[in-house]
Amino acid sequence: MPRLLARLRPVLAGSLLAAVLVPSAANAQAPAEPTILYGVAYYNEYMPAPLQPGRLEKDVAMMQAAGITVVRMGESTWSLWEPSDGHFDYAWMDRVVDAMGKAGIKVILGTPTYSIPTWMAHAHPEILARPMGGAAVGYGMRQNMDYDNPQFRFYAERIVRNLAEHYKNNPTVIGWQVDNETGSNGATNADVFTGFVEYLKQKYKTTDALNKAWFLNYWGEDVNDWADMPTRDNATSTSYKLEWTRWQQLRVTRYLAFQAALLRKYAAPSQFLTHNYGGIMQSDVDEPAVAKLLDIVGNDPYHRTQDHEDGAWQALQGDYARSLKHRNFFVLETDAQTLGWNSAGQFPPYDGQLRQDVYTHVSSGANMVEYWHWHSIHAGQETYWKGVLSHDLEPNRAYAEVTRVAHELKSIGPQLADMKINNQVAILYSVDSQNGISFMPYEAHESHGWEPGKPTGSYNALVTQLHDAVYFANVGSDFVFPDVSQEELSRYKLLVVPALYVADDALLSKIATYVHNGGHVLMTFKSGFTNENSAVRWERAPGPLREAAGFTYQEFSNLERPLSLKGDPLHAGEQNKVSTWAEFLQLNTAKPLAFYDHPFFGQWPAITTNRYGQGTLTYEGTLLSDTLQRSLVVDELTRAGISGADQHLPEHVQVKHGTGRDGQRLHYYFNYSSAPATFHYTYAPAKDLLTGHSLAADQAVTIAPWDVVIAHETK
Repeated sequence: MPRLLARLRPVLAGSLLAAVLVPSAANAQAPAEPTILYGVAYYNEYMPAPLQPGRLEKDVAMMQAAGITVVRMGESTWSLWEPSDGHFDYAWMDRVVDAMGKAGIKVILGTPTYSIPTWMAHAHPEILARPMGGAAVGYGMRQNMDYDNPQFRFYAERIVRNLAEHYKNNPTVIGWQVDNETGSNGATNADVFTGFVEYLKQKYKTTDALNKAWFLNYWGEDVNDWADMPTRDNATSTSYKLEWTRWQQLRVTRYLAFQAALLRKYAAPSQFLTHNYGGIMQSDVDEPAVAKLLDIVGNDPYHRTQDHEDGAWQALQGDYARSLKHRNFFVLETDAQTLGWNSAGQFPPYDGQLRQDVYTHVSSGANMVEYWHWHSIHAGQETYWKGVLSHDLEPNRAYAEVTRVAHELKSIGPQLADMKINNQVAILYSVDSQNGISFMPYEAHESHGWEPGKPTGSYNALVTQLHDAVYFANVGSDFVFPDVSQEELSRYKLLVVPALYVADDALLSKIATYVHNGGHVLMTFKSGFTNENSAVRWERAPGPLREAAGFTYQEFSNLERPLSLKGDPLHAGEQNKVSTWAEFLQLNTAKPLAFYDHPFFGQWPAITTNRYGQGTLTYEGTLLSDTLQRSLVVDELTRAGISGADQHLPEHVQVKHGTGRDGQRLHYYFNYSSAPATFHYTYAPAKDLLTGHSLAADQAVTIAPWDVVIAHETK
């Protein structure tokens, strides 16, 4: 069966994928964690050759003294596992695993399939991923292969099977990371395109159906024979582009399912499966589908530090990761010291921020926090992506802070692990809308590439702005996805809907029903505009949402410059600004909340609210400033009955809540600033787990700069 899986042609679509490649839910139960795992990625093989003798023993001794409990290893060096075709070497890693086991440090092994060895690229250059447009390809970068290629699948199956069999009975190895930060690799190889055509045949059945769904009469691009299907390279059809992104997402899911099936077969049942998303909201990954393959969702939430540290990005990443399986998750990589593929982003955390960051992740539901990585690398692309130890490999400020955290977790970790979080706000995330908007963007902006703690693209920026607004109001949130059930929606008091540009009628009807049944919705511009094929609806906007929204519109405009709202209705002061986009909303039953202060645009409302059934739908027809967005979110939270003492905490103090495995409530208070902050504790009598101090209701509590209080209720 594994050999068969390795050679399956990339023509399987959804139903066959589910039947053949996706493990059943019964095989994917996350193990309960007795405590918070705390560790690092470790690469003894990266150590300078002169230091190799004796360095492993020094590292393990330092980890043991610090209190490190887990390491992740092995995912980056296929070339050592298999130095030549069919010749396998385990001794180099056995030595490390044995040393960790003797020190009581658990190991997660990664399948080393994201970076192919030179011998493979030389023997099979066709494995290298062909980029869009067909530019020349070459070896030298990781994730540079077409993993649908049958030859690659043969090699990948062999290495995964051999590693799983070799370590299945090793008690030190507690789990497997499937591949590493997997995406589509931008592959457009011939086999990828052939698979796409087969996928289209299964979805649309006939070319006539495809032509009608995609409006291919435009420019006479009808496909009247499947053999005539053009490649993605020069496609102008927005429907083609959207379907291609879905195909790439399916490729990712199927590839990870291929590896997961091998590990389920050959690894020990006690060894869990995880995968580290390379940050969430990736345009070419169906993240909910991938989560179904895993026991535990993993994520790599890199973020900004120093004066930019406010916990918001970690909360966004953590809320999303937790929502994928409605379970606690792993942080498999995060900042240790500084980041960067050059030395232009070297911003080491202030004293206390490294420790505070751990509890920030835990407060979102993380059952493990690992740094990338243990020691800084002395050469290569990631020379300046520093680990806990700097290039001198000696104890330092970061090591001291890690040691402090590890010893705290040894004491309080069992009370924090498997914490349950029950939120009343959900944010609807749609990867189709992200991609659809990217094909027809509503704003022009320069892309500066990946930056830690920064969203990519307009849609993700809007999602982040809305999540931040809820977060800074000291309210927790979950994420839901387009396949959310009506029952699941009904659990939330407020549903936040960023720019739902691509959606079928069923999803829009589901949102309208949620409102009618008493739910509250905050929705932004561009919602309901196109159908599931990224084709503009041929009924007046906002289509099936018209009754629930209480307005229609026929026109829209870009805004050359920011506009003010008339009368500063949300008390935003200098930030009483909107920008970029304006929909000319014509009111039916909706009530205006704000108008543009402009001689032309001022005839239309910028923000509306509508009572529909038992609930309300508030709509933003324009892009609000961050300050306006936060003010409106506070109003909507109040309307939904979500408000209290948490909304009156001092600036820079954030609180997050959960329930421990003992059934008692946990309250995490963070001071994200360089000055002490004082607040009033307003919950049941508790003990601060970090200091042992008792906390009484309405007691004044002072938090030191970049510090945290974890109140564990004692009643």
